[in-house]
Amino acid sequence: MEISTVRIDIPEDCNVILGQTHFIKTAEDLYEIMVTTVPQAKFGIAFTEASGPCLVRTEGNDSGLIAACVRSLQSIGAGHVFCIFLKNAFPLNVLNQIKNCPEVCRIFCATANPLEVLVASTEQGKGILGVIDGFSPKGVETSVDQKNRKDFLRKIGYKL
Repeated sequence: MEISTVRIDIPEDCNVILGQTHFIKTAEDLYEIMVTTVPQAKFGIAFTEASGPCLVRTEGNDSGLIAACVRSLQSIGAGHVFCIFLKNAFPLNVLNQIKNCPEVCRIFCATANPLEVLVASTEQGKGILGVIDGFSPKGVETSVDQKNRKDFLRKIGYKL
């Protein structure tokens, strides 16, 4: 077995949701979740089959984001993985609905941070072991940091 890392290039002003799933209708079901939960969101979805024709299936309402999802999943090379790049929305707007999708097995991450995917390769194929999401902690927040955090959440409309 070999272990490697794959850096994911997240498009500007986007977040990514990376997860594991198991059925051909995943791309369509994730599309429906996105458009019914956050109608103004721009997004791309890609899903890699792990049997049959082993194709990358796609959906979305932004061709550039769809293409970015395809590139990311081709770089990872593992089956039964989905990628969603979204703009004009945050992952927290859709994560519970995605987790409740019957085909979704797990969410590896939901982030806008620099992202690396740990990939294991065997004779059979590839699989995701985990992710490195952002950077290591540099300290503990001070009272000023806490005020800045609270101000930021109000600025973006997530707190009153």
